[in-house]
Amino acid sequence: MQGEIKDPALAAAGKRRIEWANRDMPVLRQIRERFEKEQPFASKTLAAVLHVTAETANLMRALKAGGANVFLAASNPLSTQDDVAAALDREYGIPTFAIKGESRETFFSHIEKLIEQKPQLTMDDGADLVSTLHKDHQDLLPNVLGGTEETTTGVIRLRAMHKDGALKMPIVAVNDAKTKNLFDNRYGTGQSTLEGIIRATGVLIAGKTVVVAGYGWCGKGLAMRAKGMGAGVIVTEVDPIKAIEAAMDGYYVTTMEQAATVGDVFCTVTGNTDVIVEKHFKLMKDGAIVCNAGHFDVEINLNDLKRISGEPKRINDDVEEYALGGRHIYVLAEGRLVNLAAAEGHPASVMDMSFATQALATEWLVKQNGLQPGVYMLPNELEEGIARLKLASMGLSIDALTEKQKKYLDSWHEGT
Repeated sequence: MQGEIKDPALAAAGKRRIEWANRDMPVLRQIRERFEKEQPFASKTLAAVLHVTAETANLMRALKAGGANVFLAASNPLSTQDDVAAALDREYGIPTFAIKGESRETFFSHIEKLIEQKPQLTMDDGADLVSTLHKDHQDLLPNVLGGTEETTTGVIRLRAMHKDGALKMPIVAVNDAKTKNLFDNRYGTGQSTLEGIIRATGVLIAGKTVVVAGYGWCGKGLAMRAKGMGAGVIVTEVDPIKAIEAAMDGYYVTTMEQAATVGDVFCTVTGNTDVIVEKHFKLMKDGAIVCNAGHFDVEINLNDLKRISGEPKRINDDVEEYALGGRHIYVLAEGRLVNLAAAEGHPASVMDMSFATQALATEWLVKQNGLQPGVYMLPNELEEGIARLKLASMGLSIDALTEKQKKYLDSWHEGT
């Protein structure tokens, strides 16, 4: 079976890109080698709705090596690397349904193609696959062993489903694993979001005022990287504890309404809707750049912007200009994930950990053999194993507790 891709002729270039990323993913490479021997997913069908990048391709290769029948679709209409999709489909025999810029209708038709395979395992980046299964294909749910979810947005959706009693399958919240959010969200998003902004606009970050909406792990990473490049950083938050943390990390904390008057570059990373709306657009200065690094394109209300400005002028593939009575606002990547739409996503070395966590979470699900519906955390010992492999690949070593130290930590008798 073949998928739906832009152009099969791109496959050779995609294979080179996948192999290049593989060089920087030593932990996942080791897991793939073990999977090939042990075949933990033999005869299992796995459907994955993820960003179709070179790094994702290496995760798909690991799962297939472990015996899974793997099918892949894009988790965002603008995040697909068409050459990678072609290579997966034609060079690696993994049916891939993904075309960069595909319509919303095509996007969901591709998810339906995966569901037609009656998967026993799922992988999600935003919970669209799982939510579609629950809404339209409940008859297939008894066949599903479980799935994994990689985004903050997706985990929020799935926990809401579980709270409402609507979730009918077990899910591992890979996003909440320390080997994912401490590194992928912070260092990956921080670097790749700035890369997307710079690629799209060529803007000099130094000397600019960068407004970061949301101070979760992604916001922390973006603020840190923007500050490191010489920007003055403003953080907006709704969580008072995160707001204090941002202030103590050296950032100015205020409301979006106040930040809108002074910001040069705005980026939303909240996972929520209507973070930047009409009243904010009306306050922005000429030349303001607005983008989003949250999973869904709901954080920037473009309907509000269009209502007060009219249809935008296309500047390049990733920049649209909105005119507001002598002022101009520039929206990047149609309000979608700027780091994947205007750049190439996270570096392979950080996705090595995230996708190692994905792979081992899926293996753990299979081994549990009958978990109740719910949202689960990955066991700490598996996370520590991933971290140790990553340290070893970096040529780093750490100390080990002595028996005396272990006894001390386990005892309540010792004290002052």
